[in-house]
Amino acid sequence: MKILATKEGTTTILWPEGWIDSTNAQELEHAAFGEAADCDKMIIDFSKVDYISSAGIRAILAAYREMEDKDGLTLRSLNDNVANILRLTGFDQQLDIEE
Repeated sequence: MKILATKEGTTTILWPEGWIDSTNAQELEHAAFGEAADCDKMIIDFSKVDYISSAGIRAILAAYREMEDKDGLTLRSLNDNVANILRLTGFDQQLDIEE
């Protein structure tokens, strides 16, 4: 999986691409942890993510916990597949999701 990281002031935006599953979810978690120390807010843009498994959700939750004492984590540009998975698991109620 390819993950691009950009900065906008004190906000870091992660742009993962492809599927997020057990074979690569740790890459997303490492990217989020690596960027968390240098930002106040984190956004993960899912515009290029087609699918997320439970391993990917765990990576998101780890990033969420890492950013909890700061300005938080926002997920944005979820396609229907990813949004449905988060809705089915109930995590859409816990996470900040931007249209």
